Amino acid sequence: MFRKIISIALCAVMLLGLFGCGEKPESGSVPRTGEASGSRIYVDGTSFMLDGNEIWFNAANTPWQHWNDFGGDFDEEFWDEHFGQLEDAGVNATRIWINCNGLVGVNVNEDGSFGSVSEKHWEDLDRLFELAKEHHIYIMATLMSFDHFKKSNDGHENWRNMIKSSENIDAFVAGYVVPLCERYADNEYLFSIDLMNEPDWVHENEENGKQSWDDLSNLFACEAAAIHENSDILVTVGIGVIKYNSDKYEGNVVSDEYLKKLSGNEESYLDFYSPHYYDWQKQWYGYPFDQSPTDFGLDGTKPAVIGECACIDPEPLSDRYEHAYQNGWNGVFCWTSNGVDSCGGYEDMKPATLRMLDVAPDKIRPDDGGE
Repeated sequence: MFRKIISIALCAVMLLGLFGCGEKPESGSVPRTGEASGSRIYVDGTSFMLDGNEIWFNAANTPWQHWNDFGGDFDEEFWDEHFGQLEDAGVNATRIWINCNGLVGVNVNEDGSFGSVSEKHWEDLDRLFELAKEHHIYIMATLMSFDHFKKSNDGHENWRNMIKSSENIDAFVAGYVVPLCERYADNEYLFSIDLMNEPDWVHENEENGKQSWDDLSNLFACEAAAIHENSDILVTVGIGVIKYNSDKYEGNVVSDEYLKKLSGNEESYLDFYSPHYYDWQKQWYGYPFDQSPTDFGLDGTKPAVIGECACIDPEPLSDRYEHAYQNGWNGVFCWTSNGVDSCGGYEDMKPATLRMLDVAPDKIRPDDGGE
């Protein structure tokens, strides 16, 4: 992965109605802020809330155990045991790639039209979200990655063709995104959906086809609208580099304004921002842990978490978590809790998350009084 390799080595005119998302419901059908039904995490201003109390994400990435776990080689015992470890370490959330490259579980056809979702994909996710609920681990589920578009991926043309057609996007949303929301509407531990891991590299890199932001963000706009219309699940996109999440640099390609212009739908917006950070970025874009989200470049309109950062970096992870908390970030998701690469694993993460449990127990475990 481009940015992780570097990290390790160093540690369009927008026209209303041009794209569209099928039929447009009346705007405002799902409230943007305010308490959701049941005990779901919801957004109030620039905070995450749970039953009237603020929650801070003392979190990690557990992206996969086996590549394409869900519909593939899903190991229930691993996830049960690892969620237990996370709970013991004070972790209250983790980010999981529920589809890694579009070859297992969920597929689209060569022309980009929607293919199918395997029954095993659903069965594996059923158990994953049950285990998350048992261990009180909130899940940010990542639907796609730049890996879907890589030339080395056998199905890369399928996914490239999918995002270039609004008709194909509509079919994908109807065939997968809406059933996902409906199936897990009653499990509050699926707290958010991350629409794509680091679409930056789909846009920038030749090996991923250098897709346009209009096509990528049109997909996000349609998916976000469908999620908001069919559930209380929160929506984000894991932008790899702040320059694409900020008007300080290249422009915010997931801003409310841009997404709504692409789709013509008022429900096309993100509930929170989740930019990623690795130390190679510092010389160009600064260091997020010693500044507020707005100083780092976000627009200050919604909550913001650091969706990825290496467990191993020049500054200790414990300091980064606490400094992010002090500077107004709403959580940190380190990469990774299970050591999928050289950026660190559970033992590197644990001191930081335990320290934060001492610093802010009432915000990390607000549902049980910080215990």
